[in-house]
Amino acid sequence: MSARLTPTITQDTAFFWEGLKTERLLIQRCDGCESLRHPPRPMCPQCRSLEWGTIEATGHGTVISYVIPRHPPLPFFDDEYIVALVELDEGVRLVTNLVDVSPAQATMGMRVVVRFEHFDNDLVLPLFAAESIS
Repeated sequence: MSARLTPTITQDTAFFWEGLKTERLLIQRCDGCESLRHPPRPMCPQCRSLEWGTIEATGHGTVISYVIPRHPPLPFFDDEYIVALVELDEGVRLVTNLVDVSPAQATMGMRVVVRFEHFDNDLVLPLFAAESIS
């Protein structure tokens, strides 16, 4: 795969990006009140604790909203790509891309599962595909 733009990694977000390299979707959890938060930040917005740990998310979620950008074209995306807001089953939301889903198939409420995509610049991103019905 071609290179993607790399994210800005901070002290507060390093755990998230390092977890993705081992195909683990880590979510920040407050040690004080145990609330989950994403994107990561140093202080809990609920109880204002500065102490936190992580949990590993299941990787399953629901599409809350999505858009199909048209302009300007970017060299590392196919002609049509889907940007989605996915609410994980744990309750936090991620902005991501849907993969192996055509724009005609995308729907709000669609069940999705994480797919860890590795890029040639040592970047791993949590992208989401339609959840198969077993």
